[in-house]
Amino acid sequence: MKLLEINHLSKSFEGKTVLQDISMTVNKGEVISILGPSGSGKSTLLRCATFLETMDDGELYYCEKRIVRSINHQAVYPSKAEMKEARSKFSLVFQNFNLFPHYSVIRNVCDAPIHVMKRDKEQVLAEAKKILAKVGLSEKLNAYPCELSGGQQQRVAIARALVMNPEILYFDEPTSALDPEITAGILRIMKDLAAEKMTMVIVTHEIDFAHAVSDRIIFMDGGVIVEQGPPEKVIDNPSNERTKAFLQKFST
Repeated sequence: MKLLEINHLSKSFEGKTVLQDISMTVNKGEVISILGPSGSGKSTLLRCATFLETMDDGELYYCEKRIVRSINHQAVYPSKAEMKEARSKFSLVFQNFNLFPHYSVIRNVCDAPIHVMKRDKEQVLAEAKKILAKVGLSEKLNAYPCELSGGQQQRVAIARALVMNPEILYFDEPTSALDPEITAGILRIMKDLAAEKMTMVIVTHEIDFAHAVSDRIIFMDGGVIVEQGPPEKVIDNPSNERTKAFLQKFST
């Protein structure tokens, strides 16, 4: 089943084209890594897919239901109710954690499902404790973000995303603010999620990790998808010169 479908997405900022004619699909259980140099449009693509930015043109579907349509090359968004339903299909883990500093760990994780989704408080608490144990934070339920390391904060952010029971989990460079030792722990959690067949779309510079966990690699440059396919093709044997030049920097 297609969980996400994007057709001919375009996006500009102040007259500068950032994304041009982007089309992609994400199937249930798939892990897709998006690679490319800084400024290639990777994060903007994720922000459009998660409605943090509005598309200028193109179509977007979640679970085969059209959410954004294109009329006269203009993206048209639906009602608030339809947008709310579409937002329930995904969670996004940011590179800078985006935790509420005045909330404890457990409250950071439970706040949205209880107050936004109106789910049963006891059920959410039980689920949150289970997920926090899974990411190694059972001892930190009542701690505050300022008392946690960067890696621990990112674990809280992942737990917060998981407790929403998303169809798709998006990661926007989840390790770029972390040092290498801590990065390894976060990547391990993500590998475990991939093994559990969690559908994930990951913007990352971790080439080895992307190779190990991804069903498909999308390489972007200059606001377009330059090349895509399985890791063995795109990373091990790229056909495009821009992809080759980018990967060369990581192998030297």
